Amino acid sequence: MTSIAHEIPTTEASKAEWFEIVCKNVSNLRYGSVQITVHDGRVTQVESIEKTRFVTARPNASIPK
Repeated sequence: MTSIAHEIPTTEASKAEWFEIVCKNVSNLRYGSVQITVHDGRVTQVESIEKTRFVTARPNASIPK
């Protein structure tokens, strides 16, 4: 599992920047989540958590004979 946090500057131009970051993070994920943190009605953090899934064959536990 990988966790990535981005710092976003608090300028007027950054109001739309967080949306671009969210879209980019979502498009780069295969399995995982994107979390948006808001303080005082403003987006302060965008965090992306990517999970790696492994598909494994289960051994046949008990086969009746």
